[in-house]
Amino acid sequence: MKILLVTRGSQGDVYPYIKLAKELTTRSHTVTLNLPKVFEGQAKQANIPYTLQGQDDIGGMMENELDIKDFLEWTRRVIDNQFKELTPVLREYDILVASNTEFAAPSIAEYLKKPYLRTAYGPFIPSRTIPPPVFPWPKPHPVIKPAILWKMLNGGLNLMVKKTLNKQRAALNMPPITDQAEHAPANSFNYLMYSPTLGSVDPDWAFKWAIGGYIFNDDMPYDETVYRNFINFVKKDSKKTIFFTIGSCNNNEHESFAGKIFAIVKKHGYKLAIGSGWCKLGATLPPHEDLFLLDALIPHTLVLPHCSGIIHHGGVGTTHSAARSGKPQMIQPLLLDQWYWAEQTRKLGAGPGKIDIKRGGERLEEKVLALVNNEDYAEKAAALGEKLRAEQGLENACRHIENCA
Repeated sequence: MKILLVTRGSQGDVYPYIKLAKELTTRSHTVTLNLPKVFEGQAKQANIPYTLQGQDDIGGMMENELDIKDFLEWTRRVIDNQFKELTPVLREYDILVASNTEFAAPSIAEYLKKPYLRTAYGPFIPSRTIPPPVFPWPKPHPVIKPAILWKMLNGGLNLMVKKTLNKQRAALNMPPITDQAEHAPANSFNYLMYSPTLGSVDPDWAFKWAIGGYIFNDDMPYDETVYRNFINFVKKDSKKTIFFTIGSCNNNEHESFAGKIFAIVKKHGYKLAIGSGWCKLGATLPPHEDLFLLDALIPHTLVLPHCSGIIHHGGVGTTHSAARSGKPQMIQPLLLDQWYWAEQTRKLGAGPGKIDIKRGGERLEEKVLALVNNEDYAEKAAALGEKLRAEQGLENACRHIENCA
């Protein structure tokens, strides 16, 4: 089978697709992965066929704070290029597998009469019971029902993308769409690429869907010297190690927040390891024997199990990796679906809930102490880790793709 994979976003969005492409290739399928240029090195190292996206500004977006408006403007900029790039290429393939942020994908697959598997790292299907996972209100509200929030989100989405989509559809002699939020899930097989233990689903969704689990990419090459130095840092004494990162994100408060965490760590006799990520988090902190800057890419599966608690931004990849490690986690959400994952981990009892990066104050110290000392969090996080380690996200995804063609 010839399979075209298309994704973009941060590491947690793209690395699972790299692993998926590699596995599908070993299963004797012909695979091409279309991805942003910032991940070209990883695609080369994985030895998979790939093409680069012409409209590629995800790296620049992640260098700055990103809000919903930025995200919607970004989608409008890339839609025209999606039609230009994907339409001629997909003719040669049997199936299109693309993330839900590829807004042109449903129309292109419809035009070429190709099966389309729409992947999502959260419950991105309109629901009466689950609020949109990109809003900072992940809990059901007694007055503002999820359906109202979905209408708000869909209205904003249509305002930004429908005109551009319909312009391209008209050029292909296709009828216009009236609602992209309805059209996308209705014209695809919706494959939820997140953990059924960690995430949520709506049994009453009106569209074809399945959930298979997150795909962990533990094969990424890494700097062995940096990793050995990290292990030596953890094992040099009996102090507990806390891990802190904001991954591929950025925030004006990130350095001051790192300083607040490190002050708490020093006060209570812990150690702090910082995953520097794309924004070089922790670079301004003065050197200290109980501070380690992990300034190279090391797979989370090698790092997080050695820590007593994990503080992070709530990206889908980091949240799932922290959960799989069996360690308590605390999330300081910055954008998009990170509030959703913060609420999910809180509901599961795997940590003390979210913290505001701009405030925190005394609550930050209280929650950091609870993160590493609360036995209930530790027990529930350990149980959650056992469940995630038993899930077969990669195998499930491959099977669904093969069955959809």
